[in-house]
Amino acid sequence: MKSHYISITEAERAEMLQAIGVATTDDLFADVPAEKRFPRLDLPAPMSEPELVRELLAMSGQNANALSKSIFLGAGAYNHFVPAAVDQILRRGEFYTAYTPYQPEVSQGTLQSIFEYQSLVASLTGMEIANASHYDGATAIAEAAIMALNVTRGRRKIVVARGVNPQYRAVLRTYLQALDVTVTGDETPDTTTDDALALVDDQTALLIVQSPDFLGRMHDLRGLAAQVQAKGALLCVHFDPTALGLFQTPGEIGADIATAEGQPLGIGLNFGGPYLGIFTTRQKYVHKIAVRIVGITKDVDGQMAYVLTLRAREQDIRRERATSNICTNQGLMALASTVYMSLMGKQGMRTMAELCYHRAHYAAAEIAKLPGYRILGDGPFFKEFAVGLPRPAAEVNAALRDAGIVGGYDLSADEPQLGDAMLLAVTEMNSRADIDRLVGILRDVA
Repeated sequence: MKSHYISITEAERAEMLQAIGVATTDDLFADVPAEKRFPRLDLPAPMSEPELVRELLAMSGQNANALSKSIFLGAGAYNHFVPAAVDQILRRGEFYTAYTPYQPEVSQGTLQSIFEYQSLVASLTGMEIANASHYDGATAIAEAAIMALNVTRGRRKIVVARGVNPQYRAVLRTYLQALDVTVTGDETPDTTTDDALALVDDQTALLIVQSPDFLGRMHDLRGLAAQVQAKGALLCVHFDPTALGLFQTPGEIGADIATAEGQPLGIGLNFGGPYLGIFTTRQKYVHKIAVRIVGITKDVDGQMAYVLTLRAREQDIRRERATSNICTNQGLMALASTVYMSLMGKQGMRTMAELCYHRAHYAAAEIAKLPGYRILGDGPFFKEFAVGLPRPAAEVNAALRDAGIVGGYDLSADEPQLGDAMLLAVTEMNSRADIDRLVGILRDVA
């Protein structure tokens, strides 16, 4: 019987097999050991399409639906509001089905959306150049290290502050593991940005800091860039894009490179991805940047046209001499953030940041009143803060989950010196009623 999904006739199948010189489809797998070749799968009987849809809907109904709950989990992925217009535009066929502009100049709509993304990111961060994005925030940090090594040739040391997201630090080490590069600065708990700065020497290519850091703490980074640059190294600042509605930008700090996880800008939680790696730098480093950059020119008729100003097809052009082997950008996710920033505008970004800031501080103040709980750290924070708990975080989160609340990030693996502790994130999606309910359950758990 002809397959419902693969419309190939038996005659067409035979013609293809003859063209490649084999008699049957089974011959294509002759090199696979016989015992592994065609394992018997314990699958249910075939279903009609209506039956299959009904079965899948029943299975999906068993999933926990976090969207209907109060979410206080952050640590790099945040529950921010996504306007309906974002998804509506993303699902337009010309955007949704496009992969990457291999023949770029015929993809004017795609190029324009990327150009607008770059322009908005540059405006948001105060940086001179934004590329057409990376896979996620972790990839962006790793690519910053690669770029710094190429800019400061001969230097083989990367200093990363302890406050950088531990998952990002792990990706950084994975990226660099095959190179003769030392990554240091984050091995010891309770180290500060100043401690990391003290490690910068004449062998250092890059210092990476994060603000707000992994524990939500804000850092005044004014003057840091000058101190790093005086030693011949570059400074990379990893930031939360939502915080820039209120606080100092990487451009104001004087950063050489600025990176971020762009998920808060109109991208849903999506069970962990796909996300968006924001990467910005200075104009003078533009030829060391990975991926692509879109610019504007005029065509032969004098009409405005979008073009790939830089197209670093590293694998097939420079190969082993490539500055980076990453080439694919997150075009669809970059479009989502472009639509989001366009809808929000400067005032909307500020209002959203203010809501996050004030609601997080209200939550921290109320939790601090509870017996057995304490807010860890006494410095300023934005929308996340660490909380010392009277019981293990796993037990506290289980009680919250039973009440329909997604609790905080368990810090026991990443920051064991804090004892029983969790990282709570509060965004504009958490109402005062949500926060009061969280506080009430925490009181009962204690």
